[in-house]
Amino acid sequence: MDYDLIPLPKREENSNKGTFGKVLNIAGCFNYSGAAYLSSLSGLRVGCGLVALAADKEVITAVSAQTPNLVYILKDDVLSVLENYTVVSIGCGLGTDKNTVKFFKTVLEKLAKLETPVVIDASGLTLLGNLKNVQLPKNLVITPHPGEAAKLLGVSVDEITTEPDKYAKILSQKFDCITVLKGHKTRVCNGKDLFINFTGNSSLAKAGSGDVLCGIISGLIAQGMKPYDACIVGVNIHGKCGELASELYSTYGVLASDLLDFIPMAILEYSKPF
Repeated sequence: MDYDLIPLPKREENSNKGTFGKVLNIAGCFNYSGAAYLSSLSGLRVGCGLVALAADKEVITAVSAQTPNLVYILKDDVLSVLENYTVVSIGCGLGTDKNTVKFFKTVLEKLAKLETPVVIDASGLTLLGNLKNVQLPKNLVITPHPGEAAKLLGVSVDEITTEPDKYAKILSQKFDCITVLKGHKTRVCNGKDLFINFTGNSSLAKAGSGDVLCGIISGLIAQGMKPYDACIVGVNIHGKCGELASELYSTYGVLASDLLDFIPMAILEYSKPF
């Protein structure tokens, strides 16, 4: 399917924050509070009605000092609120220590009993690769870069980058999911159909960029887009953010946090044909 044929979710005038969905973003640890910030705010920037960040107290303290726009939930309370959200994203800066491994497994097992779409990124992909005999959520999206994809499949990074179409499909079939295989010309695959994205540039090759993409995809799903469509539109908008930001800052100087400010402009550009 061509992304130009996929419109953005409609913005109903008679609406409230619930109209546009709610994302629960389980993200961040002591070393990576920035990932929690980026992956949360990008969901709001793309139009989601509410994003709740679930994290440890130290992460919440760090992120809340930077923005008043999020709802905060202690990570220990996550299991009791999962079913209250339209989509759950998990993994950005989450870490991979023993307690997190156990927590991640427990969360996935509960999500597998729900219909809630789930987006797994970053640390979550490392945790996913180490799980055995765990039922995965039905509506699952994974967003690996080539290194993460290589670990998930037990192959080399060179193999992934040489044949990305092949390995995007293998990942989708192995985990019964939609795969967003990030990189030059990011691939989106549902196990059968394959989309190749042509927006973006080298400005996106920077820490935190993937966290922004995770939030964009989650925010679009929350607004009612089918996960495969949301991934296609999401990677397009994310790429456009890099293009627009680099016009101002150059491809050298764009920060992941800069991308947040360009999401509205990327949406306007994407929306022109409609």
